[in-house]
Amino acid sequence: MKSIRPLKDTSGIFFILWCMLASFGAYFCMYAFRKPFTTSLYEGYQLWGIGYKTVLIISQVLGYMISKFVGIKVISELRPSRRIFLILGLILFAEAALLGFGLVPFPFNFVFLFLSGLPLGMVWGVVFSFLEGRRVTEVISIGLSISLIVASGILKTIYLELHQWLPAISEFWMPFVIGLLFLPLFCFFVWMLSVIPEPSHEDKLLRKERRPMNRQDKKLVLKEYGFGLACLVMVYALLATLRDFRDNFSVEIWTEITVDWNSTVFSQTEMISGCIVLLAVGAISVFKNNVRAFRFTLLLITFGIVLSGVSTLLFQEGILSPFLWMLFLGIGLFLAYIPIQTALFERMIAAYRINANAGFFVYICDAIGYLGSVGLLIYKEFFAKELRWSVVLIEFSFLTTLASLLLLLVVYVFYYRKLKTYPAIQPSREPVESYI
Repeated sequence: MKSIRPLKDTSGIFFILWCMLASFGAYFCMYAFRKPFTTSLYEGYQLWGIGYKTVLIISQVLGYMISKFVGIKVISELRPSRRIFLILGLILFAEAALLGFGLVPFPFNFVFLFLSGLPLGMVWGVVFSFLEGRRVTEVISIGLSISLIVASGILKTIYLELHQWLPAISEFWMPFVIGLLFLPLFCFFVWMLSVIPEPSHEDKLLRKERRPMNRQDKKLVLKEYGFGLACLVMVYALLATLRDFRDNFSVEIWTEITVDWNSTVFSQTEMISGCIVLLAVGAISVFKNNVRAFRFTLLLITFGIVLSGVSTLLFQEGILSPFLWMLFLGIGLFLAYIPIQTALFERMIAAYRINANAGFFVYICDAIGYLGSVGLLIYKEFFAKELRWSVVLIEFSFLTTLASLLLLLVVYVFYYRKLKTYPAIQPSREPVESYI
């Protein structure tokens, strides 16, 4: 599909705004197929002695996790010509599964939430493949970052408001209805993505050309960077598990920590978090030198982890109010989580001149991350059933902070030594440095 003429300038204002809107809209709409069901409590429903909401969340997260493992191969090997076909097929499959969730009666419909999760995990990789490998990747990926932060909270508010307007629609049909409402919008934003031109020659010089990976590429990357990657994967897994738990059980957590709350808190906390993270991720683009940008991103991740841990401690000591705790915890989580997805591997590939694409690294992280999310849910339900949701969030927040800081220390040392061992790959030794 031919690109629109003003998009030919792949670093101009029109191009940047177009990419930000397209990626934000496409991924925001994806959340309409994934998250709204978590807003309902499904009170009075149990299966195998487990609350039905927990069964539903575990079912969908299992499907989502499998999708991430599949995505390690599919997204890393994805050819540009197949992107649109794949992303539309993924969403239509998810909507069909949500239709089954409404049609099939309790207790058999949980299978359809598993099926709805299977395709959705690969949507992020398709969207980001339109953005990576460019001089302005950090800037244009801000839209994608913001949707990751605000979509779930806004959609929870939409769910509650819509359910008040249409009380006759059951909680089993609401996910399909919301997905149907957002399907035309999703198709529009996919069209916007489809007309974005490929990275320019200068983009490829400055950020390393991104090509579909083959088996040999993957073996070489894992051999050379496997240990450092493993540490980053563990950090990401902890962050993803904590973020997912906070998001999936936010209604229960808010109910436990304060009686004076309403549906707008979801949008308020996530919108504020989104604005702050927007500025932080945008700041990475100031660094033209890829090595410095990579190091700054690691420092930003560290700061976010410290903020989440300190805010939890202050809440436990009674210094922070429930609203401020959930706000600062969210800001800290997203300051650490989002840069790993949108900037860390983008700059690592460019700094070390790696023959890879960001999707390969992110999907390894995501696959292990959602495995951790399933593990925490199972632990809570079978080994800590009496613990309050807020207590689990507090305890896991402390664990994530301590373990992640130790792992990041190892990451700093590993990648610093890599630069010393392989000085030829530093951008400062390459002719294109004058542009960086």
